[in-house]
Amino acid sequence: AGNETAGHRFHCDEKLVIPTPHDYQQLLRNSGKVIVDFEERKSLIKDQVNAEAGNIGGKAVIDDALLDEVTSLVEWPVALTGKFDEQFLDVPVEALISSMKEHQKYFHVVDANDALLPNFITVANIISKDPSQVISGNERVIRPRLSDAAFFFATDKKQSLENRRSKLETIIFQAQLGSVADKTLRVAKLASHIATVIGSDATLANRAALLSKSDLATEMVLEFSDLQGIMGYYYALNDNEHEDVAKALREQYMPRFAGDQLPSTTTGIVLALADRIDTLVGIFGIGQPPSGSKDPFALRRASLGVLRIIVEKQLTLDLHDCLTLASDHYGSLINTDNLVDSVFSYMIERFRAWYEDEDVQTDIFMAVAAKQLTQPYDINRRVHAVQQFSKLAEAKSLATANKRVSNILAKNNIDLTGEQLNPSLFESTDEKDLATMLATKAGETTPLISAGDYAQALAALASLKDPIDNFFDNVMVMVDDKQVRTNRLILLNHLRTLFLEVADISLLAPAK
Repeated sequence: AGNETAGHRFHCDEKLVIPTPHDYQQLLRNSGKVIVDFEERKSLIKDQVNAEAGNIGGKAVIDDALLDEVTSLVEWPVALTGKFDEQFLDVPVEALISSMKEHQKYFHVVDANDALLPNFITVANIISKDPSQVISGNERVIRPRLSDAAFFFATDKKQSLENRRSKLETIIFQAQLGSVADKTLRVAKLASHIATVIGSDATLANRAALLSKSDLATEMVLEFSDLQGIMGYYYALNDNEHEDVAKALREQYMPRFAGDQLPSTTTGIVLALADRIDTLVGIFGIGQPPSGSKDPFALRRASLGVLRIIVEKQLTLDLHDCLTLASDHYGSLINTDNLVDSVFSYMIERFRAWYEDEDVQTDIFMAVAAKQLTQPYDINRRVHAVQQFSKLAEAKSLATANKRVSNILAKNNIDLTGEQLNPSLFESTDEKDLATMLATKAGETTPLISAGDYAQALAALASLKDPIDNFFDNVMVMVDDKQVRTNRLILLNHLRTLFLEVADISLLAPAK
């Protein structure tokens, strides 16, 4: 520790003495040619890169992670613009960008239509007396990198994705679960099923699944692993595969992260679902579910990806059925004891975390989860309907009443399934009124529930508050007369069943 420091290794060849801590940053800037503050350096680089792009009539694409990395590499940033041969633009732009970004830390530039320009922006850590020499040096360095990409692309196109499938037999998916080739066969079967269920083309889904991992055996993906799927798209087009198949290969890994875009084609949707579900079932099936912070197969992300796709694409898909089918396709490779239920429970738990992020209270989710539903899109609609219901003035009273009814029925433990009310046993107008209202509301809500309009159904049931309150204020359920008592329990069971068509709102009642 001390009050001496060093400045920029090229622009300051002397020790600097810091008079006071307050002088530190200014001294380094003025005498040492070092911008100490990370955020200031980052902002300066961003401004310089944007300005350089503007000078050539383009727009810089600034990746946040790359910007942070470059900021950490320089002390006195100077942005410079270089160019490369336009012939390289025949190579997929993703390969060019990956080469520039990953190997050289360059920012790429696009035109007004987002088409890649034959330019790059590098950030030097020196104020050069002859910037053209720095630019020329960077241009010499990037040329062989782009040449490699062009060579890989040309070489890879000589062999079709179909012919590369045999090479997947030597690539292990997971030691106990076989090769990547085995995985594609399983995914193809599951994809065909999902496609049939959601009304997509099962033949295209099957084909996309079989070719989905073939680009892993290409030179381009071996060099740039982040291009898997993307290169599959280009090679599929080169092989004259159906356009939906090609797009599905590109979209199979979507969403890659939280907030990422979802597949745009139905074939891509199907492949993305089948691939993730196969992985989830397989890894759980060999006893390696995520634990604590350990999730080597990214099963949490896979689960959320499946849920997001089903919910946001509004798919009426039974997740439990899909998991069961995926388990069947593994055969004896995995332990199937309670497997499907375990994976399903894990995924539903991720669903609860999702709603917590949306500020949906846990009891609202649990009210829906109590129904043990298996269609995520249906669950999502119910959760938002219950959330909307919970804001009504009548919600608290109705939740408490449902809890009271639930407790009464549980204590008596009588099977009332299919039991009909006997109006001749009514002894008060309050139970008559409640029975009449229940019949009316059942007629209103049945078509709403069938249509999935759960919010409107619960809003209609909110008007039951007063009849229910009057019933409990003025009617004794547990009377001595067995017939009257049973009839009133049947009435309460009808009430409970009516609300349970949407969710168990008794779980919204405040704890005593």
